[in-house]
Amino acid sequence: MQLLFLGTGAGMPSKQRNTSALVLKLLEERGTVWLFDCGEATQHQILRTTVKPRKIEKIFITHMHGDHIFGLPGLLGSRSFQAGEEPLDIYGPVGIKEYVQMTLTLSRTHLTYPIAYHELSEGMIFEDELMTVETRLLDHVIPSYGFRITQKPLPPKLLINKALSLGVPKGPLLAKLKTGQDIELANGQWVRSGDVTESEQPGFVVTILGDTRFCKAAVELGRGADVLVHEATFDATAKKMATEYGHATVYDAAETARLARANTLIMNHISARFLPEDEKFLLKQMKEQHPRGFIAHDFAEFEWHQQEKRIRKKQGSRL
Repeated sequence: MQLLFLGTGAGMPSKQRNTSALVLKLLEERGTVWLFDCGEATQHQILRTTVKPRKIEKIFITHMHGDHIFGLPGLLGSRSFQAGEEPLDIYGPVGIKEYVQMTLTLSRTHLTYPIAYHELSEGMIFEDELMTVETRLLDHVIPSYGFRITQKPLPPKLLINKALSLGVPKGPLLAKLKTGQDIELANGQWVRSGDVTESEQPGFVVTILGDTRFCKAAVELGRGADVLVHEATFDATAKKMATEYGHATVYDAAETARLARANTLIMNHISARFLPEDEKFLLKQMKEQHPRGFIAHDFAEFEWHQQEKRIRKKQGSRL
């Protein structure tokens, strides 16, 4: 699993940051990618990455403000031009279906693939044999949602060298051991699955929040998450303005991560008032509440390391 930030700015694009868009790469887990929000020029940002629009399986829209949706019609059209035929699921607040269908109809954009629309309500919105996605309503000036993405426990890992040393031949008996079945060898010896497998490992938990003030729902979605992506539009000195406009400060984001006991905090949706030289100051505010975190930049990529149970920033990921 990797997180690739395509747009990390607030409200409108700046020279440093485009508007909101985040890719959750699940290429190893399910061979696809998921997109969270789709601000203006998201498809232009994608051109500077290895992401293939036809690989986008699901799009999750946190809320209906323009800096989170204005790139969606263009991306959907381009997905057709680039031989995208696989069905697409779009999850978003009430109005997302009307918005997409109206823009595609008025622009006479023909799609080569079907779209399934899922207008959000709180609770479990997706589950299959690999993943679940839960959503909660946050506290913004319009309905804005957060998402908790959970990978289901990974199957036991077969210690193949140990199994072979016990006389298990290569073939279907190894597969049975991996799925938890004890087996009997030709010589009458029994080999227990538990002796040649590691126990199942928990999957990752990623929480991705839309625009929000500090709120209980954000803490609950982030509970015990391996990584929490939280907006941090303002610094701690602008608490009154943040509250008025329905946003969070750096301090709010860090407080949410601390209360949720999230492992790593990644802050995005950064106001254009903050320049690169301001980031040390912002990180200092964050660390007063939560020790491990990052400020996301456009094209920054973070990679999940299963063995370490930790997400790391990939070297050279910021352009």
